[in-house]
Amino acid sequence: MSSIGEILNNTLSPDQLIRETATTQLETAASEDYKQYVVMLCQELANEQSQARMAAGLALKNALTARDSSRREEMSQRWLSIDQDVRGQIKTLVLTTLGTSEIRSGVVSAQVVAAIAAIELPIGQWTDVIHQMLQNLQTENTNLKQCTLQAIGFVCESIHRDILTAQANNILTAVVQGARKEEPSEAVRLAAIRALYNSLEFVEENFNREGERNYIMQVVCEATQSADVNVQIAAFECLVRIMEYYYEKMPFYMQKALFGLTVQGMKHEDERVAKQAVEFWSTVCDQEIEYENQRLEALENGEQADVTSYYFAKAALPETLPTLLLLMTKQEEEDDEDDWNLPMAAGTCLSLTAQCAGDSCVAPVIAFVEANIRHTEWQYREASVMAFGSILEGPSADLLVQPVSQALPFLIEMMADPVVKVKDTTAWTLGRISQYLIECIKPDVHLPALIEALVRGLGDSNRIVSNCCLSLMNLAEQLQGLDVEDTQPGPMSPYFDGIVTALMAITGRNTNEAFSRTSAYECISVMISNAAKDTFPSISLLTTSILDRLEQSISIQNQIVGVDERNSHSELQSNICSVLTNVIRRVGGEIAPMADRIMTVLLQLLSAAPKHSTIQEDVFLAIGALTTALETEFARYLETFAPFLFNALQNHEEYQLCSIAVGLIGDICRSLGPQSAAYCDQFMNTLLQNLQSPVLHRNVKPAILSCFGDIALAIEGQFANYLDVTMGVLAQACNIRASPTDYDMIDYVNQLREGIVDAYVGIVQGLKAGERSDMLLPHLAHVFEFLNTIFNDADRSDPLLRSMIGLIGDLAGSFQGGQIKSLLLSEWVAVCLKEGRSRHQNTMMKEVARWAKEMVKHATA
Repeated sequence: MSSIGEILNNTLSPDQLIRETATTQLETAASEDYKQYVVMLCQELANEQSQARMAAGLALKNALTARDSSRREEMSQRWLSIDQDVRGQIKTLVLTTLGTSEIRSGVVSAQVVAAIAAIELPIGQWTDVIHQMLQNLQTENTNLKQCTLQAIGFVCESIHRDILTAQANNILTAVVQGARKEEPSEAVRLAAIRALYNSLEFVEENFNREGERNYIMQVVCEATQSADVNVQIAAFECLVRIMEYYYEKMPFYMQKALFGLTVQGMKHEDERVAKQAVEFWSTVCDQEIEYENQRLEALENGEQADVTSYYFAKAALPETLPTLLLLMTKQEEEDDEDDWNLPMAAGTCLSLTAQCAGDSCVAPVIAFVEANIRHTEWQYREASVMAFGSILEGPSADLLVQPVSQALPFLIEMMADPVVKVKDTTAWTLGRISQYLIECIKPDVHLPALIEALVRGLGDSNRIVSNCCLSLMNLAEQLQGLDVEDTQPGPMSPYFDGIVTALMAITGRNTNEAFSRTSAYECISVMISNAAKDTFPSISLLTTSILDRLEQSISIQNQIVGVDERNSHSELQSNICSVLTNVIRRVGGEIAPMADRIMTVLLQLLSAAPKHSTIQEDVFLAIGALTTALETEFARYLETFAPFLFNALQNHEEYQLCSIAVGLIGDICRSLGPQSAAYCDQFMNTLLQNLQSPVLHRNVKPAILSCFGDIALAIEGQFANYLDVTMGVLAQACNIRASPTDYDMIDYVNQLREGIVDAYVGIVQGLKAGERSDMLLPHLAHVFEFLNTIFNDADRSDPLLRSMIGLIGDLAGSFQGGQIKSLLLSEWVAVCLKEGRSRHQNTMMKEVARWAKEMVKHATA
């Protein structure tokens, strides 16, 4: 048997067979004796003479953590199963290895420290790890200081903020000390700045104290002027995160330092520094856009926003805008479109700046465009078109209509530019015009030349296909989508066949380079969704072609061997299914003549689908659309399809598929109406089992509760068979609460309550239609108690409020003659309906509240 060192070195071999054999040997050793395995790896990592230290550290880290949450939990339990003495020895040895003379091994040791801490700290173990590491920083050993700071950074990055908040003072003191300009080692300084970056989230109390905040900001600002470019980059990254977390504390620092430092940084000769400085201003804009949205939302609800924007982006415009425009001209011929380069970052920042600064951007950008759009150097032409497209969202439309109308013919001509990058950006800009200023595109004047240019672009380089598709999709949605039910030809109807023919040619290619095939299929879907009725004969022919392709894809499925090839094939089938779904949704009942063939193909796809393939989700969505289109006629397929449906409902591991299957039950019940009663025993039993499952993802459960309402609405009085058990389950779900600081749980509880209210609405309406409302009387006291709880919850969402007001109206309508008068006259009901009526901009809420008030008035008269 090979030594552990030899096996570890083999895991890094360029020879795939040697590498795989070594990996298998390590996995075997880990499964046979995990404790001995990690001890052995730790010893190898600590062995200064070993050539396999790096590999040992990586293997040790991989034995402690994983990206997949379930796998990570399994590894945590394996580690905790080792007795404390052995774990203590390993931890001591790993901490010692941080000071190794070989810096790479020290860095891996830092990762191992963080992996162990991530397991133990949340359960109250290894609580002195931070203290132990802070002691390391008193040394003169530069390697030990550097790797210890990296370990602290990794721990801060991987552990929830609440667990480390108590040690925030000590951590902050240590990392800021290491980040100071007086620190002689730039490597130590870099590690400290990165650790500070990872600790910023949980040092809120320190940041709230002016003296401490001033010192932190001074250290970070000084680091942007370091002689080491990597320290500069890390310092700007820190400033980005500080702006993200502590925007409200920044006015003083913007005025004194940040404005000048970041504008200077944007002009830095090293692109990596400049990108981070640009990112700083993008973050400023993101924050200010979010604050403006919150202000408008509060205004809509007649409230005062609890955030304040300082309009930094607008104030800085005279300095930042010329710099961004200049940076956008720095494109290189060989730039890969997938690489995030400086001109891309600048273009994105300009777009965000336009949303913040609005009209102030227009004049300087138009001047830049006019000066450069005919430039002999393509970089300036491309930058001018990009700048023009970037300011189309934010400034007022009135200010943009004239320059856009004037530029449109010239932009259409630029789709014939000899440089692919210029054509690509032009197609993107035309798409932005179609999205935000459709009024500038006159169907009789601009559309023929515009469509011709975009269709010509579809036959050009794969690189520009996506943006040509984007433009065509926006045109279809903005022009054709104005009234798709109109029997008259739409503005896009004359071009429908030509566009779809060009798109189908792209989808027929074997390659999906630059996502061209995916974009083309998406564009076909949007064209169909927004098609006028006069194009239905063309859609019928297209459907035949789509089904041909789907059948062909099934026939060659077994010939696909490589993983990449299989993934590409699966994506292709998903794209085709998506088009088919949109066809069915658009033509509705007119799909009936093709329904048998469609259902046959979809069932074949389900039968042939590999395990864990997402194609099942796409097929279910298509079947859901067919269910809605055929209504009661779908019943003839249900017996054949039911086994696939119930398999999906019981597939708790793939919860997204399970969730779609739950939604499909709702579609089936709505379409079949009372006919669905024959399947409801099985539906209800499966759904109730799913609610009790400890494995099923919690996000599926609100949909299940809502589905009870769909079933009740469909089978009306027959739901009496399930009423008591359903009301019991709903009552249990009503008791779930969220902690005021657990925002994920607050969102989930709101979703859960929306599902509960949907269920109650369906049950109330269904039993009323079946003249069996009286069966609800024993349960209504609890229902009203639940609604009162929702109303008094400060975290309830607007959709939830609207739904519960609707339910109050439904209950009042179902029980006239004073049957539930005392419940409806509860003081909170009147206050709730009044709040709904007072929502200034929420028209739907106001209408529902007015209707509910009338229903309550009649029921309590």
